[in-house]
Amino acid sequence: MKDKIDTAFEPNFLTVSIDNLAPSKIIPENVRSTNKFKQIVASIADVGLVEPLAVFPIRGDKGRFMILDGHLRLMALKDAGNTTVECLIAKDDEAFTYNKRINRISSVQEHYMILRAIKNGVSEERIATALGIKIESIRQKKDLLDGICPEVVELVKHKSFPVATARVLRKLTPIRQIEVAELMIVANNLSVSYAKALYMATNPSQLRNQAKKTINGLSEVERDKMEREMESIQRDVRAVEENYGVNMLRLVVASGYIGRLLDNKAITGYLNRHHTDLLEQLLVMQDSIDSDVGFIAD
Repeated sequence: MKDKIDTAFEPNFLTVSIDNLAPSKIIPENVRSTNKFKQIVASIADVGLVEPLAVFPIRGDKGRFMILDGHLRLMALKDAGNTTVECLIAKDDEAFTYNKRINRISSVQEHYMILRAIKNGVSEERIATALGIKIESIRQKKDLLDGICPEVVELVKHKSFPVATARVLRKLTPIRQIEVAELMIVANNLSVSYAKALYMATNPSQLRNQAKKTINGLSEVERDKMEREMESIQRDVRAVEENYGVNMLRLVVASGYIGRLLDNKAITGYLNRHHTDLLEQLLVMQDSIDSDVGFIAD
């Protein structure tokens, strides 16, 4: 066993001439019109390069590097007239691991970062300029968790979701906020449209103002039906959660047992000669179980 864990990058940054960097993919010119690129430009102009480029030395071409991550940052730096850039030197020439494992900031983390920056004396205007977004957006992110109960904050602290989703949650009582948050997480859908659908399926007694807004085209009978159906879905979700571990264990055990049966040539030979239909059903069942287990494991 190794006593030391190898690092993925060299420990020190290296300042590299932009002319010595080679792209690993083609970036379309129209990317300059995207909001993401404009935010990168604004951030670099106001606070400089925050995240260095990840590069790998090109074998047989000393002094030149292939870009693993940071193509848009490099484009913004070149447009700004920079001739050099700080880089992290990778020890492997693939970008999948770097981009797959990097942790993206969640909405709650962004909220706390903005609060901390303001507390440390950074103005809302400066933050908006650095991020390349409107000051109204900064104020909305700053107030993101106003009216949201602590239990929901804990549930969504690692998730990204629109500010508008939080606005919908504020209209609900704390207990209902938790129920809706759990449903959205199970469905892996924290969009505002899904939040609004859950809001409309909420009983008036679970709304903070006890008065539900109407939606054009929905009658009172239809809204009541939505509420009943949503309550039924919630019961089904809870039932699935309660039995999930046991069912998964049974599925894995069943998969292993059927697999051992089918690996036995004597058994499969006998079934093939005398019970062809049963053998076909076992094969189909094994494929189905393996598919389900593999999907859940992924």
